Amino acid sequence: MTPSPRLERVTPATVDAALALRVHPHQEKNVAPVARSLAEAYAYGETAWPRLVFDGDRLVGFVMAFLDIPWNEEDPADRRSGLWRLNVSADAQGSGYGRFAVGAVAEELRRRGATEMYVTWEPGEDGPGDFYRRLGFRTTGEESGGQVVGVLGL
Repeated sequence: MTPSPRLERVTPATVDAALALRVHPHQEKNVAPVARSLAEAYAYGETAWPRLVFDGDRLVGFVMAFLDIPWNEEDPADRRSGLWRLNVSADAQGSGYGRFAVGAVAEELRRRGATEMYVTWEPGEDGPGDFYRRLGFRTTGEESGGQVVGVLGL
């Protein structure tokens, strides 16, 4: 069955379900839990864009973008936007929801005038690097907090 996902804002009616969302246990070292993401979204205000991924009434994921943030302290003109966080529920993985969420972030960034979309990921065989490369991200050769930096042209 082809997924028919959609993004929704986090609301009082959906926050408990968002907090309960879990990735596969072996992926927990690669992505922060939704609770941390929501705290960061609150702290970073307008530079964070958190959304829930639903298919029908079923919550299948969480995605958060970063919007026009200063990237390099040595170069104040280096501002970037991209995918900050992606959590797909363990029981919903492999159904296209991650691909949908990344595409939805890309569309939002295009709408805001961005020409590139950045992402960082934990290196290693259990990390999401292969997933991002299949979506067209290429590594930049940079690291951010020990993570690989990838970029996708929009």
